[in-house]
Amino acid sequence: MSVTVLGLGQMGTALADAFLAAGHPTTVWNRSAGKADGPVARGAALAGGAAEAVAASPLVVVCLSTYDVVREVLADSAGTLRGRTLVNLTSGSPEQARETADWAAGHGIDYVDGAIMSTPPGIGNSAIMLLYSGSPAAFAAHEGTLRSLGDAVHLGDDAGTASLYDTALLGMMWATLGGWLQGVALTGADGIAATAFTPVAVRWLTAVSGFMSTYAPQIDAGAYPGDDATLDVHLASVEHLVHASAARGLDVELPGLFKAFMEQGIAAGYGGDSYARLIDVVRNGGRA
Repeated sequence: MSVTVLGLGQMGTALADAFLAAGHPTTVWNRSAGKADGPVARGAALAGGAAEAVAASPLVVVCLSTYDVVREVLADSAGTLRGRTLVNLTSGSPEQARETADWAAGHGIDYVDGAIMSTPPGIGNSAIMLLYSGSPAAFAAHEGTLRSLGDAVHLGDDAGTASLYDTALLGMMWATLGGWLQGVALTGADGIAATAFTPVAVRWLTAVSGFMSTYAPQIDAGAYPGDDATLDVHLASVEHLVHASAARGLDVELPGLFKAFMEQGIAAGYGGDSYARLIDVVRNGGRA
């Protein structure tokens, strides 16, 4: 199937290259024409404008800087897009995704919103995820083509869901990397190389993912048995992290945040509950 890619920044270029590598005839367009040189040299067709690019393929993939830019670029192509599938891989909020889906529906355009859970070098690797939401029929029609980019995971018909997951997962990433940096600094202060600590840390994340799988049903049920480790136990452990960090002259803001988080739950009477009970602190804006 032929495909069009609008937007040739680092990510858009990686998308176009992955389609080409999978054998899909690929048309490209970018507002700065020079950015198309690489994909064109690798076999892509260069369109003279956005409307011409849209007309070239039944599947149009757009990856631009903002949703406003997407609407601006496509403003004169809405009629041409009618009856085609638009897959928007631009980063934005769930609300922006839903607004764009409404715009597309008003013009008879099949719309799928997406989130790329990778940096450009990962595109084309089946081990990385691209999250999609929106028209199930449009996704099913083009799933094979989209799998040229990576594992295509469809999350339902609400166009904002992929962006919602993306935002939540990035929050997890930053929290995990922040905790890893604290661990690297802590062990490094005693002369342990980051490359020595990190394989053990990565293995530990497997256990952490097990905790999430245990706690998720508790959150859905609203019941938090402290049969693995109570908040009181977690607090005692995090105090060791705060003390060890301070003793080595490290910044203690992050472990201090963990400690304060647990103390709020305990102050509310949840000391005997599992760590999952802290979802109430998050849901109540930092108040248990």
